[in-house]
Amino acid sequence: MKKRLLTGICYLAVLIGFFLLKIYVHRLFFDLLVLAFTAVGTFEMLRAFGDQVHLSQKIIAGTFSSAIILTFALTDQFLPQYAVQITCAVFMAGLALLFGMLVFAHEKVSLQSACAACGCYLYPAAFLLVLSACNHLPAYSDLAILFVFAICPVADSLAFVFGKLFGKKLPRKMAPHVSPNKTLIGGFGGLLGGALGGLAIFFAYYGIAGNLEMKWANIWFFLGLGVLTAAFAEFGDLVESAVKRKLEIKDMGKLLPGHGGVLDRIDSTLYASLIVCLVFVIRIMTTG
Repeated sequence: MKKRLLTGICYLAVLIGFFLLKIYVHRLFFDLLVLAFTAVGTFEMLRAFGDQVHLSQKIIAGTFSSAIILTFALTDQFLPQYAVQITCAVFMAGLALLFGMLVFAHEKVSLQSACAACGCYLYPAAFLLVLSACNHLPAYSDLAILFVFAICPVADSLAFVFGKLFGKKLPRKMAPHVSPNKTLIGGFGGLLGGALGGLAIFFAYYGIAGNLEMKWANIWFFLGLGVLTAAFAEFGDLVESAVKRKLEIKDMGKLLPGHGGVLDRIDSTLYASLIVCLVFVIRIMTTG
C-alpha cells in the first residue's frame, strides 16, 4: 500500500511538472511525456505478447509507434498545414512494413504475428496520438488535459469507495468475465466522481485561472463532460483488464511499484482522451 501511494504521488508530481512546462515554457514538453508513455507502453505490449511477435516486427512496431507521436507533435508545431498528411504517411509506413515482413521474412513471421504486432502498434500509440491532439487544440488545450488527467483518478477513487461501501448489498457485476471485482454501484460512484471532478475543474478554471467572473452557463458542460470522461475512463480500465486476461498476465509491467506497468496506470486515460478531444473539437467548431 505504501509503495502504491508513493508511486501515485511521484506520478502526480510528474504530470504536474510537465503540465506546468506546457503552460509556462512550451507545449512540446507535454508531447515528450506522451512520447515516453508511448515508448514504454508499446514495449510493455510487445513484451506481454512475447514470442507471438517476431523480433523484426517488435522493432518496427516500437520504432513507428513513437515516430507517429513525434511526427505529429513537430509537424503540427512547425508545419501545421501538413501535420495530418505527414502523420498519416508515417503511420501507414509502419503498417506497410509490418505486413511487408510477410515477404521479407516469410519463413520467420506469420499472419498471426503480423496481426499481433499491429495490435501492439495501435495500442497504446493510436490512443496517445489523440492525447497529443488534445495538447495541440487551437483552444482549450489546457482544459482538455485537465479533464483527462484530473477526472480519471477522481472517478477511480469514488468507484473504489462506492464498491467498498455498497458492493456487498448491491453485488451485481459490471463485467464479471473481465473484471469480477468491479460492481455496477462502483461504476455509478465513478460517474459521480466524474461529475464532481468536472465541477471542481469549473471552479478552478473560471475562479482561479485568471477569470474571476463565473460563467455559470458553462457549468452543465463541465458536469456533462466530467460524467462522459469518467464513463470512457471506466471502459478503458475494463479493456485493459480484458487484454490482460486474454494474455493471462496480472500486470503489463513492473516499472511502477504497486501499480504494475505504465499501461496499468494510463489505461483509463487512453479512452478518456478520445471523448475529451472529440467534445472540445465540436465545441471549437460550434462556439469558437
